[in-house]
Amino acid sequence: MTHYGQLNPPARLLMGPGPINADPRVLRAMASQLVGQYDPAMTGMMNEVMALYRGIYRTDNRWTLLVDGTSRAGIEAVLLSGIRPGDKVLVPVFGRFGHLLCEIARRCRAEVHTIEVPWGEVFDPQQIEDAIKTVRPRWLLTVQGDTSTTMLQPLDQLSEICRRHGVLFYTDATASVAGNALDTDAWGLDAVSAGLQKCLGGPSGSSPVTISPRFEEAIRRRKCVEEGIRTAEHTDGNEEMIYSNYFDLGMIMDYWGPERLNHHTEATSMLFAARECARVILEEGLEQTIARHQLHGGALLAGIQGMGLEVFGDLNHRMNNVLGVMIPDGIHGEQVRQLLLNDFSIEIGTSFGPLAGKIWRIGTMGYNARKDCVMQTLTALEAVLNRLGFRSTQGDALQAAWNHYDQQNHDHHAAPAGGR
Repeated sequence: MTHYGQLNPPARLLMGPGPINADPRVLRAMASQLVGQYDPAMTGMMNEVMALYRGIYRTDNRWTLLVDGTSRAGIEAVLLSGIRPGDKVLVPVFGRFGHLLCEIARRCRAEVHTIEVPWGEVFDPQQIEDAIKTVRPRWLLTVQGDTSTTMLQPLDQLSEICRRHGVLFYTDATASVAGNALDTDAWGLDAVSAGLQKCLGGPSGSSPVTISPRFEEAIRRRKCVEEGIRTAEHTDGNEEMIYSNYFDLGMIMDYWGPERLNHHTEATSMLFAARECARVILEEGLEQTIARHQLHGGALLAGIQGMGLEVFGDLNHRMNNVLGVMIPDGIHGEQVRQLLLNDFSIEIGTSFGPLAGKIWRIGTMGYNARKDCVMQTLTALEAVLNRLGFRSTQGDALQAAWNHYDQQNHDHHAAPAGGR
């Protein structure tokens, strides 16, 4: 009989595009003992999670809750609940995860229309409005931050466009929320979904979702309460039902709402994790958390450039928390990644599609958006590259990162009161 020892994963510093090392406070929360799903302590924590994520998403939306599953579960819940068979959707694709929205929308039997820009660029609002005028979609499905290209799509000007044309507006903020500005209500978003495993500083496995009143009305029109729990008071909606039971946001809302209508058994340990992720960020301050990601992402950028490496994409629209680094000529990207992992226990990422084998993706996010993580990664990467024949001036990368930190510290202290 095969003997399996106690679980003991290797100690790694995860500096890729996610997942990252979970905050120890989140891990401690996950180790808490379980309680029953209708215990007042449990339903009280569910209410707390709703309130905490309103703060993370900057929204007053009543229906701000968790979908049990990875970030993709949140995407599927929004799209399956929002798209009726035959609905037109418009997806601006600027990386791999725009293609994912198309894939899921097709499985919802949507009529999918796309516009594309080269990977490494983002869309101008006018490009999106022109496409909306042509397609006349019911939904605009966007990715805010696409880690495959490390680009951040500006969303703030799209709200007025969507309202003017009667379009529902969704964004996948999995990789961007808490590391970059996201203002759900001010930007007129009807639905946002994310995951815990990036800037929120937790493990994959729970997807915070927020739903506008306008989207809630659309979901209620497709209401279908399953047999065995429905009563004479329950009435179905007047539109086609949502073609998923698990991802039916109407039933999930009834489970999270005061009716507590049974749907699934909440993933209790993940609820604990999600609660602590949001609590830790709001304790630090959301603006401060975003500024921390900007600071350490900027230091990584300075260090990479100081090493003599080229950076991928439009730097004016890069995410704070993930950097695309061009693999130098004559260097085998996977060999570098393996040496970093095996000799330094540091993980960085590769990429997909047209960028496969051309860039590394290095993340500074969540618990790993720290100075020591940046400096260790730069030291190890430079050593590995030098070992493999890439010439750089030893130490220039660290000096550039240090200079960035010193300059930012100087600017912070030089700012007038109330000026930051």
